[in-house]
Amino acid sequence: MKIILVGPPASGKGTLAKFLSQDFKLPHISTGEIFRENIKNNTELGKKVKSYLDSAVLVPDEITMEVVKKRIAEKDCVNGYILDGFPRNTQQAKLFDKIVKADVAVHLDVGLKEIEDRILGRKNCSVCGRIYNTRFYKSDTCECGGKLFVRNDDNIDTIRKRYYAYEKETVPIISHYKSILKSFSGKDSPETTYQPIKEFLLKEAKKFDSKN
Repeated sequence: MKIILVGPPASGKGTLAKFLSQDFKLPHISTGEIFRENIKNNTELGKKVKSYLDSAVLVPDEITMEVVKKRIAEKDCVNGYILDGFPRNTQQAKLFDKIVKADVAVHLDVGLKEIEDRILGRKNCSVCGRIYNTRFYKSDTCECGGKLFVRNDDNIDTIRKRYYAYEKETVPIISHYKSILKSFSGKDSPETTYQPIKEFLLKEAKKFDSKN
């Protein structure tokens, strides 16, 4: 089953994707993580991506598409995958449609005020990458044992710019995927948010299995 996650920055897509990956045995594909890993390792792709980011320019759709095409062609994606952060706009969605048809899209509905509140308390695990919010998780250490840290771009000014960019660029894909998309509130804790989404996708998985 090929799942697309749609939602504003800090809406909980990353945490949701990890829950889904574990329960549905599907790889979690985050274009953001792929880009960050390549930048960290100073690969040719990383150099290209960094040059765009340093210039405050979005990574071109063509580069993003090539990254996604290469990733979903790997063996672990044969039974499906979870796309987090892609497609980012309708152009990417249309280009992706030419390659493969997604089975279902999940939209996390979270407003700007909630996003701002979250961003001030968000921490990432330095080992497994899991994201926590200090309102729900008080330790400085991840459950895996890794140390938690705050990303440099987790500040109000950056999150507002990213949210407004999301409204302009990404929100239109909700209409693009309306035939396969279902919206859920993302205001509660990750565990509470996850339960109705899991139940929905279990039903969708049965439909998918019956077709195949």
